Amino acid sequence: MVKQLTPEQAALWINDGDAVLLGGFIGSVVPEAIERAIGERFSRTQAPKDLTLLFAAGQGDGKSRAINHLAQQGLVKMAIGGHWGLVPKLQQLAVDNLIQAYNLPQGIISHLLRDTAAGKPGTISKVGLGTFVDPRIEGGKINQVTDKDWVEVINIAGEEHLFYHRLPVDVAILRGTTADENGNVTMEDECLIVESLAAAQAARNNGGKVIVQVKRVVGSGTLDPHAVKIPGIFVDAVVVCDSEHEHMQTFATQMNPEFVGRKESTGDAVTCCQPSTARLDAKTIIARRAAMELIPGSILNLGIGAPEYIAQVAQQASVLQHFTLTVEPGAVGGEPQSGLDFGASRLPQAIISQDQMFDFYDGGGVDQAFLGLAQCDQFGDINVSRFGSKIAGCGGFINITQNAKHVYFCGTFTAQGLSIDVKEQRLRILKEGRQHKFIEAVEQITFSAKQALIANKPVLYITERAVFRLTLDGLELIEIAPGIDLQADVLKQMSFTPNISPNLKVMDEAIFKAQFELVINPDDSLSSI
Repeated sequence: MVKQLTPEQAALWINDGDAVLLGGFIGSVVPEAIERAIGERFSRTQAPKDLTLLFAAGQGDGKSRAINHLAQQGLVKMAIGGHWGLVPKLQQLAVDNLIQAYNLPQGIISHLLRDTAAGKPGTISKVGLGTFVDPRIEGGKINQVTDKDWVEVINIAGEEHLFYHRLPVDVAILRGTTADENGNVTMEDECLIVESLAAAQAARNNGGKVIVQVKRVVGSGTLDPHAVKIPGIFVDAVVVCDSEHEHMQTFATQMNPEFVGRKESTGDAVTCCQPSTARLDAKTIIARRAAMELIPGSILNLGIGAPEYIAQVAQQASVLQHFTLTVEPGAVGGEPQSGLDFGASRLPQAIISQDQMFDFYDGGGVDQAFLGLAQCDQFGDINVSRFGSKIAGCGGFINITQNAKHVYFCGTFTAQGLSIDVKEQRLRILKEGRQHKFIEAVEQITFSAKQALIANKPVLYITERAVFRLTLDGLELIEIAPGIDLQADVLKQMSFTPNISPNLKVMDEAIFKAQFELVINPDDSLSSI
């Protein structure tokens, strides 16, 4: 029978110097009780120390939960993560050069776990070429004390690839819903599976341990084998957590059955962003313009920020059924959620593992990807991963933007204080944002325009007042909003002068009406992409 531990007993299983894989996505499938107990143990006893923390996705609430429990000097020696934006305490340790730290693409880390489990030396991929992960640029290293090269450039059949070295995994700390007495784990109340199976196999095949936080333990032989996501042969111990605070479905929602496809909503879910109908805001305008690019039948990925509004625009226009929305940790179909619910989808058609979703993404399965726009330079490169001492991390951004068939970057033209108004279908800038987004050179390359051009990938940059496209000569301005002054509101707010299309157009005035009608012809073909 599988061992049953308290969170405090599980914390004692972690030894000095262990490499610990932490499962979860933001607040979904996070083994919160165990992580809290490890942090408390170190605070009391200064053990365990010198851990290597491994995490594919962002895990935390931006304050004190999830990996933030472990972000203590002495407890951590190294961290390898896909997204760092929700772990400010760990960020600070890296910025202060107190730990070695890497930021690698989220999909790569999920695949590394699988390849590590299979005994392979690492993962070979084109994902990351030309970005800060490329060893000829930064190699994914976050600070000066990080000296080991985790990524190499190799040549296969005359083409460049990146080789990512395998991960050390001594302990995998995961989460499920129900375990039986033999350690078989189901995930019926979890809105995601993430990379749980790959992580468990990686730890087991490395001679390590697997600990899973669950809600309950039932008798052996009572679970549907089709429902088991982590077989008991990979599980060393389970921790039964009866605390609602430490086993929430997400960090925003205690439990919403609709997040796992059961049509019996409790009504406590935080729904996706609601575009303003009383007064148009910048993000709604951006979402409306982006929605005009939607092709019926497309498989979509929508990022955080302005792109989140696109689903609501399509839903309000009653055309959402013409598309399939996906989220990188594994949800297929349904309505992706936002904020601390991000990653979950309301009434999804399917939930697959994160490593499988990135197989699909990396192979070019996404037809249209709408991602955020934080910094853009004259070449068309995008930075969303690092801003001075703030380490947001790339997450799945590199995987998605490098491999989707069509890419759209969506964001406000300036940041920090931007205020706009719309009257009579004309846009007016009331107050300009203090921070320019279109600058001569981005601080870090998260999206490589050069790689996109090599792949002949169509790329648009959509803001509330202007639309650009990527060309061999850099950015080309192709649209401006009605009411906008080209010189004062666009060119003077950029640190470089873009090419201006000889056919410069005015954005469709329908975007700036109180009620927006989006016309989708279901007979249009994906072949136009």
